[in-house]
Amino acid sequence: MTCDDNDNDNHEVWFAEEDDQFATTPVKPLGSPWRILIVDDDRQVHAVTRLVLADMAYHGRPVEFISVYSGLEARAALIEHTDIAVVFLDVVMETDDAGLRVARQIREELGNQAIRIILRTGQPGQAPERQVIDQYDINDYKSKSELTADKLYTAAATALRSYRYITALESSRRGLEKILDASASLFEAQSMDRFVEGVVLQLRSLIPGSRGLLLCTSTTRTLPESATSPSFRVVAGAGVFEGSQGRDINDTLPDDICREIFDAHQTQSNLFLDDRCIIICRSRECAATAVYLADHPPLEAIDRQLLEIFCSKVALGFDNVYLHEQLVATQRATVHALGKLAEYKDEITGNHVQRVGHMARRIAERLRLQGAYTEQLTDDYLEHIELAAMLHDVGKVAIPDAILQKPGPLDPEQRTNMQRHAAVGGIILIEAARMVDRPTYLSMGAEIAQGHHERFDGKGYPAGLDGLDIPLSGRITAVADIYDALIHERQYKPAWPKDKALELIRKEAGGHFDPKVVTAFLSLIEDD
Repeated sequence: MTCDDNDNDNHEVWFAEEDDQFATTPVKPLGSPWRILIVDDDRQVHAVTRLVLADMAYHGRPVEFISVYSGLEARAALIEHTDIAVVFLDVVMETDDAGLRVARQIREELGNQAIRIILRTGQPGQAPERQVIDQYDINDYKSKSELTADKLYTAAATALRSYRYITALESSRRGLEKILDASASLFEAQSMDRFVEGVVLQLRSLIPGSRGLLLCTSTTRTLPESATSPSFRVVAGAGVFEGSQGRDINDTLPDDICREIFDAHQTQSNLFLDDRCIIICRSRECAATAVYLADHPPLEAIDRQLLEIFCSKVALGFDNVYLHEQLVATQRATVHALGKLAEYKDEITGNHVQRVGHMARRIAERLRLQGAYTEQLTDDYLEHIELAAMLHDVGKVAIPDAILQKPGPLDPEQRTNMQRHAAVGGIILIEAARMVDRPTYLSMGAEIAQGHHERFDGKGYPAGLDGLDIPLSGRITAVADIYDALIHERQYKPAWPKDKALELIRKEAGGHFDPKVVTAFLSLIEDD
């Protein structure tokens, strides 16, 4: 087998005579060559085919020849070179049907439906055209005696055109599959950092071969008309731009590239050049975002279209993540307000609800790390427990001020009244949780409100639950709540030293508290 063996020796031309002299106009190549496989046991056929098609170019790309001389060599060449566009295939070689076997191997064994197969035979009677067309997936059937130079060129050009359309459609299909898969994964991201990381990963997969990729956003939602220089900040970089996150693009890119990004944003139009491109993501909620791909291979029209489609999905993703983050912030603000509402008359408690929420989440994370209650401690659980724990004392809104603010110990009647806050908080949050179809921090908050004063030994309130019958969220919050209450001053007591508070928590493992929760909590304190 030989590749690019341009034998231009004088051979007897086996083409039929033609009226016009065959001629080609050389075209400056713009991309990698089209590979044409010549399969024939007659070396003269190889030489003449190369001679006729030597100057051929299609779509700005020249041709490159691979020569083999038997069906066995053809199969090896097709396995080695998966980008062969056209095969000129002789029928009769080492056997009378060697070429037909190769045609069947291409379609059935190798599964290559894109390559264009042109059968050529000097003995058409041995393989009748109709029979071959009906039984084999070939694209053209030529008798060597009828081929002129022009007909050979036409057959090659037609085959290349067909191959290009087929591969473009396949590339489009694969690209759209990537976009659909990428969109699904991107829209699962609920934090901006994870979303941006996913965008960069998917872009590099969609357009491989780029030396660098940069994702940047404008530092303001709208740039003033008087702005004379780009005002963009890098939010993610890959390749040569790795590690540029947070920098101004003026400190990262040449002035001419910065100007191109700025102009693309101002005109809201994408820029595609031979070796780089800039795509503007038109987001409704977020600041303007631009994707810059540097030093990439030449992009076909389908590549550009896929990039634009993907970046339109990215813009929607930015909006979704931004709105999700705003929703989460609103939830936190609402929870904070509800938590503070229960203790707004108690100046000494300060930020008790936030501290308890933060500690509850840390304890839950440590429990999962230690392999305890892993079936319950899902990602959603960890996300919800911090907000839910902040609502543990919301039922105190129903307790009289005289009891809440009493500086000394409560009498039995007052204590009974105070204990009502656990049940009241559960009722309030259960009613709120019913307005949502799925479990949320509200439903978990109801569990915590009702369960954070239960005891592992069954001596707590309001229901006297014990052991694992107490919801895990309540068992976790009980430790966080009591520890924070002990180490901070209250109306009825001074702040305890941390060592004394930890000793009490340790001593109450298995009594007041779940032993596994205590173990997780103590390991956290030791690490701090």
